[in-house]
Amino acid sequence: MKDRYTDINEYIHDLQEEIAKDPKCAIHHYNLGVAMLSLGDFTEAEECFLNAVRQSPHLAEAFIQLGGLCQRRGDLEGCLQYNKEAAEARAKFPEPWNNIGFVYLQQGEIDKAIGALQKALTWNPRFVQARSNLASALFQKGEYEKCIETCNMVIREYPDFAPAWNNLSLAAFELGDLEKAYDAALKAYEFGFDVADEYWKELKAAREKAQA
Repeated sequence: MKDRYTDINEYIHDLQEEIAKDPKCAIHHYNLGVAMLSLGDFTEAEECFLNAVRQSPHLAEAFIQLGGLCQRRGDLEGCLQYNKEAAEARAKFPEPWNNIGFVYLQQGEIDKAIGALQKALTWNPRFVQARSNLASALFQKGEYEKCIETCNMVIREYPDFAPAWNNLSLAAFELGDLEKAYDAALKAYEFGFDVADEYWKELKAAREKAQA
């Protein structure tokens, strides 16, 4: 741990020297921001990423990092705006569209979330987080069969992706398929998902009633 800490400080020192020589290099500012993130210095990291986009307004990755910092402090609107700027800066980049979809999902803008997540999947059909977020959006919209279909697409490729199992369980429960719901909830738990206690109670009670 000490060696790594020494190494990253040397790396930061080298970057700072490079920036002093060439303050207009956006990549150096961006890399310094990433290094500061690794140290947990979020304030300094944010300033570095802001410097990066000041020097290069098309550096989409820096906008995404800024969005992540906004999300970390609960500023969903800031996160949304930065990711929109990232999407504008770099065409066919799936990451900001997934983040935009996630924010809309948190804000209850389900149709907007679905549209953004579908864009993310257009540019990267194997983007597991975007497909999982899409399953959540479809569930919230009440499209349970589409939710299950989307979850199955994730699980076929990533069998241990716990959020997909949880979404599948919730959708199956709403459709009355209690055994599928129970089995999927067990899988979600097995792979590390914190299945809500209230949902467990409701699911177990429904199964017991059905089996009585």
